Amino acid sequence: MLVPVRTLISGPTASSADEVFRLLRDGRPRTRAELAAITGLARSTVAARVESLMGTGLIAPVGDAVSTGGRPPSQFALNPSARVVIGADLGARHADIAIADLNGAVISRRRSEQNIADGPEKVLAATLATARELLTALGRDPSDVVGLGMGVPGPVEHETGRPSNPPIMPGWDGFDIPGWVAQHLPVPVLVDNDVNIMALGEHRTAWGDVDDLLFVKVATGIGAGIISAGHLQRGAQGTAGDIGHVQVEKESSVLCRCGSTGCLEALAAGPAVARDLRGLGENVESDAEVVDLARSGNIAAVQAVRQAGRLLGEVLAIYVNMMNPSVITLGGAVSEAGEHLIAGVREVVYARSMPLATRQLIIAPSKAGRDAGVVGAAILAAENAFTPAGLEAMRAETA
Repeated sequence: MLVPVRTLISGPTASSADEVFRLLRDGRPRTRAELAAITGLARSTVAARVESLMGTGLIAPVGDAVSTGGRPPSQFALNPSARVVIGADLGARHADIAIADLNGAVISRRRSEQNIADGPEKVLAATLATARELLTALGRDPSDVVGLGMGVPGPVEHETGRPSNPPIMPGWDGFDIPGWVAQHLPVPVLVDNDVNIMALGEHRTAWGDVDDLLFVKVATGIGAGIISAGHLQRGAQGTAGDIGHVQVEKESSVLCRCGSTGCLEALAAGPAVARDLRGLGENVESDAEVVDLARSGNIAAVQAVRQAGRLLGEVLAIYVNMMNPSVITLGGAVSEAGEHLIAGVREVVYARSMPLATRQLIIAPSKAGRDAGVVGAAILAAENAFTPAGLEAMRAETA
């Protein structure tokens, strides 16, 4: 959700300036003449828009082009350090906070233990305190911040940014995260499910040339972020990709935290694997202990993780047949257990999906790893800053 700082101005001037800026966002230097030729705007109009954008600091001269005679024309490009954004990846038991530039590149970052069950006000206050400390260390002022992106480990109503019946976030249901944050830091605040922002981070950092990607997180819970036609897909209410509560065993009596039985999450997430291993006499409690045991070559742990992969593969095979992605990447704590989880996924997906759908399908571990969430949150904020409303807000601040 976007919380506006002020009433924004719109009109032809902002529109043409936005058009010029969109061309310069790719970082490629261009002259005024090149911008005029591409946009079809008059050179005088382009010159005025360039001056307006330079006033905000969003673009800057980057040297001269090759001259064909006379004085070389100046070139301009995005200045990503003109402003900063805050990215916050809040997990069940961690908080990853970063300051990033307008390209979403992380400048400074801090990861710490944080229990989401402590409630929204305590967790959000700690998040903002960390962000301010990082800004101070960088010599940046809170006024340099043009947005905050946040991922939380539960369903989020996209239009409002409020968690909706989140199973592992007691006290967060319906809480106005953007409104609370904006009271303490008056910038646009965007909130999404943590797996969605991880999908954004994974796509941007490692698979930018892929239009159709599925990012799957296997940790305390299981969820997926969908990139289709190059864009994050949230669905009508923001719950697209909530695969953890698909029933994979109809006869199972294992109760899921959603209230149903036989759910993928109840049988294949980290706590489920740990539970099964305890039943076999292994002393494990956390995701990390499951991963360590599997990595050590413990046969029971290897088999349990691989079986979790097979159950996950049952659900992903359906998705592959329906959506035909080019890439499926697996992240989250349990995915760090070597190749065992992915081996189980591949075993079922390649057997149960149509041959044409799997002919060039890549199923691989996340390349972004633990960076995916916080990078995705920063990208969420940076992309919003470049909307017409976001650009106009920055121009208004420097007017």
